[in-house]
Amino acid sequence: MEKVLIVDGARQVGKSYIIRHEGKAFFRNFVEVNLIDDRDGARLFANVKGVEDFYVRLSSYAGRRLGSKKDTLVFLDEIQACPEMLTLLKFLCDDGRFNYIASGSLLGVTLHQTLSVPGGRMEVRHMYPLDFEEFLWANGVGMDVVAHMRSQFEKKEGLVDGLHRRMLELFKTYLLVGGLPQAVNAYLSSQNIWRVRKVHEEVHNLYKEDASQYSIAGKLKIRRIYDMIPSNMENRKKRLHFNDIEGKRGRAARDYEDEMEYLVSAGVALDVHAISNPVFPLIASARKNLIKLYLNDVGLLSYILFRDNVTAIKDDRLGVNLGSVYETAVAAELNAHNHLLFYYDNKQKGEVDFMVDDYQTLSILPIEVKSGKDYSVHRALDRFVHNPDYKVRSAVVLSNEAVVSTQGGIAYMPVYYAMFL
Repeated sequence: MEKVLIVDGARQVGKSYIIRHEGKAFFRNFVEVNLIDDRDGARLFANVKGVEDFYVRLSSYAGRRLGSKKDTLVFLDEIQACPEMLTLLKFLCDDGRFNYIASGSLLGVTLHQTLSVPGGRMEVRHMYPLDFEEFLWANGVGMDVVAHMRSQFEKKEGLVDGLHRRMLELFKTYLLVGGLPQAVNAYLSSQNIWRVRKVHEEVHNLYKEDASQYSIAGKLKIRRIYDMIPSNMENRKKRLHFNDIEGKRGRAARDYEDEMEYLVSAGVALDVHAISNPVFPLIASARKNLIKLYLNDVGLLSYILFRDNVTAIKDDRLGVNLGSVYETAVAAELNAHNHLLFYYDNKQKGEVDFMVDDYQTLSILPIEVKSGKDYSVHRALDRFVHNPDYKVRSAVVLSNEAVVSTQGGIAYMPVYYAMFL
């Protein structure tokens, strides 16, 4: 059975670009319909009444570029602007006249709200900002170098000093630039942090505007939660404090479920849920009332925290806490590799930054992220690893140190190895 590919993801992660690039390369006839432009302009595809009606409207839009199924791809961009089109895709797929692909920046939200989504006819793939490995490719680091790094990771060995320093320098650059394609291109073409930050400013404002554009109820609360993420990251616990959203006491996660779901489904925030009973699979004991939210891109966070000043990250300025920046980069990396994210929270035993399921060993993998020199100090992780009830086989501490070693069941490795977890 053929399916329609749906590419989901936050705004400005390159969905339209990659579909356009590949569509034109593999199909003689490539037809692109932007449904936001159509909604705000000609309204040619508004209120389509069925397959034949759609074809009539499509032919009036791109008649000369419509060939056979073999050589024609129709790209419906920003399909969330016309939710009824998601339902129509099933019938277009069954009719089989052309090939179809769709994308949208708020599809996660729209799919939750659309009652008759043709699940059996769709394959939804989520697109993320560039992770660190892709950032390395963009900066001219060859596949052979990355393969060597992966081999060293698998052997639990570090890199030679020169290569380590090069990777750490690129990682710090990644903390500044992030993985949004426009920001990466601005950096590659100019090495001008001001130009990179202008991209971050535009995207950051765009994400906030989307809350107003697509959500009628609760849009002010959505923007407030989104604005709170960077400041929450600077708190010791880094959790979302629900009383602070509206300045009302007695608030809990259940009061803002829709608003948080919006931010996560739109791809602009990553949710990390607390676990108090850390056993595989983690989702079985997730606590919905204790949540950490991270921005989807570390470049956006470093823009908000440091603007054009690069010295805090590049020079490891004393007195500047980079823990939230490092954690955001690791959270985005793990998320891009399809890990559900959790953290350990226990009043008596402390907190561990991240936990993910290890499906090969049917156990859990605790991960601690350290940005400073005290990477070997982690009392909560020590207690966690040595608790026989948790059945932890290994744990990971990520830091700036080059040496890879294992002590007491804890593997110490450079932070850029996160891309291989």
